Amino acid sequence: MNETASAYGLWVLVIVNSAVFILFAFSFFKPKTAHDWRSFGAFSAFIVALFTEMYGFPLTLYFLSGWLQSRFPSIDWFSHDAGHLLEMLFGWKANPHFGPFHLLSFLLIGGGFILISTAWRVLYVAQQRNELATTGPYARIRHPQYVGFVLVMLGFLFQWPTLLTLAMFPVLVWMYVHLARQEEREALAQFANAYEQYARRVPAFVPRLTGQAGEVPR
Repeated sequence: MNETASAYGLWVLVIVNSAVFILFAFSFFKPKTAHDWRSFGAFSAFIVALFTEMYGFPLTLYFLSGWLQSRFPSIDWFSHDAGHLLEMLFGWKANPHFGPFHLLSFLLIGGGFILISTAWRVLYVAQQRNELATTGPYARIRHPQYVGFVLVMLGFLFQWPTLLTLAMFPVLVWMYVHLARQEEREALAQFANAYEQYARRVPAFVPRLTGQAGEVPR
């Protein structure tokens, strides 16, 4: 009982962790339009929902506790480690923080934030010069910041999957795709033929495994 009590109800950690990730994302995303704010708000809700279950109240574990306990009776499903559901379900016997899914989540989250940060620097310089961003990550994909956000969310799902965040994930992906298409229409109106050439050479979200993308005329 003591372990269960100490594992959750840590609302200060919920607030601090949520604030850190949301503010970091805000510093690079910098929403401007109403649609931007809706998309950023949905991402923020994903982060809050995640840390609420990670440190506050384990809704998913309570909801699935009967099914989980009947199939894995040796596991204390209300301990903090049990929140790493994939590690538990696949029988990882060591500390779940060093399990394969948790390590994969670190790569995805870290890679996502690096991609967001790197893309923002390129985009900022291009906006200051009123140019089309085509270097750095933009030489490989047209929407690296949105891909970065998806990688971060996917990483958290590998680390600590919950029913709510699993339901939110495809909605957020759809919102980012919709926002990317809207931005492409605006870029096409502003840069015309240069953006058409760029879009033909560089894929939107998934980089090509072969060939290289280069800059286009501005």
